[in-house]
This record gives sequence, structure tokens and C-alpha cells, in this order.
Amino acid sequence: MQPKAIAHPTDSRLLNRAREQLVDAAKDAGIELRQSYARVGKHADHKAGRYAHARQFQRMRREIRKLRTWLGRVIRDVERKSAAMPESLKAKLEIARRLYAQRREDKNKLYALHAPEVECLAKGKARTPYEFGVKVSVAVTAKQGLVVGMRSMPGNPYDGHTLDSQLEQVEILTDERPKIALVDRGYRGVEAASGTRLLVSHTRRLPRSLKKLLKRRQAIEPVIGHMKTDGLLNRNGLKGSLGDAMHALLCGAGHNLRMILAHLRVLYFALVGHIALAIMVIIGATSAPPAPLRA
Repeated sequence: MQPKAIAHPTDSRLLNRAREQLVDAAKDAGIELRQSYARVGKHADHKAGRYAHARQFQRMRREIRKLRTWLGRVIRDVERKSAAMPESLKAKLEIARRLYAQRREDKNKLYALHAPEVECLAKGKARTPYEFGVKVSVAVTAKQGLVVGMRSMPGNPYDGHTLDSQLEQVEILTDERPKIALVDRGYRGVEAASGTRLLVSHTRRLPRSLKKLLKRRQAIEPVIGHMKTDGLLNRNGLKGSLGDAMHALLCGAGHNLRMILAHLRVLYFALVGHIALAIMVIIGATSAPPAPLRA
């Protein structure tokens, strides 16, 4: 999961921000609205947040209904008074309509006004039940851990449906089709189109060599963790679906560069140590006192 650089989406904040942006766009277009709800909208947004924190959900929903009603009034006011809309106002009005119409049970919901491509993925973890961004598929080598394929998967597809596109990217980048792919249990029941053999984790009755190789499947988890903490994968600030794809690819390239620099650092210190040892040997040999002569 590659989270997007957005604030945590709440209904109250999204409704209030959509109303504010629509009012500002109408003002820039020279449209005089009947009422902007600037003062009461701000207070209702704050109240909804406080009620949610105090777990007073009926009061919170009441404030959200107010915000939704005020957004609908502004939308209808803009539609009545704008015969020829500029493109900026049309875009804001379309986003406001989409937000006003969506409900809790809907799919493909809007989670950020400036990033409509953001998706919600349920993680099932206590600290992060949900993450908002785009799903990313990662392919690394089994022994060295180098990233040989990384791409974004918009639309939140099933893991098994991303296999062929990921293997295709690996073949494009490395000029070689993998013969064996080590995957997790989300790829059960899937067969690669090119004949690549899949080894699904927790598979029993395997030869000893393949069973040992399958243990390397867990090595991808720390790779993803390092890319999230050190490689900026945990917060994508690039715009649009193209920005998601570019950010994922750059995070994979950055991980490879960090691994190469780490190996070069080890070689550098080893070389410096050998040179220092050689210098100490030469200095010790030249400064040693001559052996005494015996008759």
C-alpha cells in the first residue's frame, strides 16, 4: 500500500471544504451567491469533530446533515446563476456534486478533493485499520533482495490479477522472464500466462530445495518496510495516477541505490583497512633496530 499525502478523510471536513472551494470559485467567476454559510459551516465542522471525539455520534451526525444541506444549497444556487461556467468552476461543481451524492455504503467514494484517485484499502491492523492511497505490486530477487519490478495498481485489484502485469514489467526491465515466482497466499488458484511456476507460501509436499527457496518469500516484507521508512514510500506527494506510478518506480530505484551504496561502503572500509595494515607493516619493518653482530 502506497499512502497518499492527504489528511484523514472525514465527512464533516470534506463537506465543509467542498462548500468553501465552491464558494471561492463562484466568487472568482463573478457570481454573487445568496448565502455562503461561511461562519456556520466552520462551527459545524468543529462541532462534528468534538462530538466524534466524545463519542456522541447522534450529535455528530446532526452536524454532518447540516453541512450536507448547506453544500446542496450552494450547489443549486451556483447552478441557477451560472449560465456559462468557466472550466475551474465546472470542475469544483462536479466534485461538489459527487461528494454531495455519495453515501456511506457507496463504492468508489471521494476521499480527497484534490486527489480524486485516492482509494481506501482495509489493512485489518489495530494501528492502521484503513489506508488511503493506491495498491503497489513489488517484485524482488530471491537471493540479493534487489527490486526488479514495482508498479502501482489502481482500482484495488485482487492480488492474483496483478501477477501477469508484474511479471511483464520484470521481463521489460531485466530482459529475462522469471522461471519461478515466490508469492503469498493471495495468489492461490492463479496461473501465470507465460508458464512461470508459482510457489505459494505455506505449500506442503515440496522437494527440499524448493522448500528452502520458498522460505525466501518472507524477505520481501523488510524490503517494503525499508522503502516505507527510508524511501518515502509511506507518503506520496505526486499528483494523479501518473504520480502514483512514478513515485512507486522511484522508490524501487532508490532502494536499489541504497543497497549498492551500502555494499560500496563495506568495500571502501575494507580497502582502507588493508592499506592501513600494509602501511603499519612497512613502517614497522623500516623502524626495527638492526640485529647485533656476533664474532
